[in-house]
Amino acid sequence: MPDRITVFVVEDDPRQMKAVWKLVEGHEATRIAGGAGSVEQALREVPQLAPEVVLMDLELPGADGIEGTRALKKLEPSPDVLVLTSFDDEDHVFQAMRAGASGYVVKGASGKKLIDAVVEVHAGGTVIEPRLAKRFWDYFKGVQEPAKAGPELSGLEKEILFAIAKGLSNAEVGRIVSLDRRTVRTHLGHIYAKLGVRSHVEAVAGARKLGLLHL
Repeated sequence: MPDRITVFVVEDDPRQMKAVWKLVEGHEATRIAGGAGSVEQALREVPQLAPEVVLMDLELPGADGIEGTRALKKLEPSPDVLVLTSFDDEDHVFQAMRAGASGYVVKGASGKKLIDAVVEVHAGGTVIEPRLAKRFWDYFKGVQEPAKAGPELSGLEKEILFAIAKGLSNAEVGRIVSLDRRTVRTHLGHIYAKLGVRSHVEAVAGARKLGLLHL
């Protein structure tokens, strides 16, 4: 099926790789583009395979998942990155999302939760737990620099970014601004282009630094 979301898995545990591979390939919404056991291998293969979503383990030999996320987001085009972690490591997940990840799923979560997360980030959304969303909210509020000359955001774009900063998904944002999730994603694309960024975190922080968004 041509409309299935292509997924690349970065995981050094063969059993975990096999389980995720089987789950992704067996679901009607997704298909496997490939896999790698290290960041270094992923950076060789992802540019050629051009997957839409990369499932990135945080604990890897060599470069870790945070470094891997940062490197993948520098690619053009860059895939959405969904972090996989074996434990609820808030600090590392926070760092990975600041590096450009669109969310995270704890290993051992249900297959449905993982696939739903892949679909959400592919749609331009963010997948984070409420308590981590609060940490980002605090972080965004702490980004205070004098306003600089820069792009203009519309009232709607500011409203969308404000909701994104609170950790809401695209669908939830859509309900607030009375738009469907695809239209929200389109607006986010315009915001990213205006600010020269590639992730929700960069967009909110960038708008905050430019004085375009007040939390």
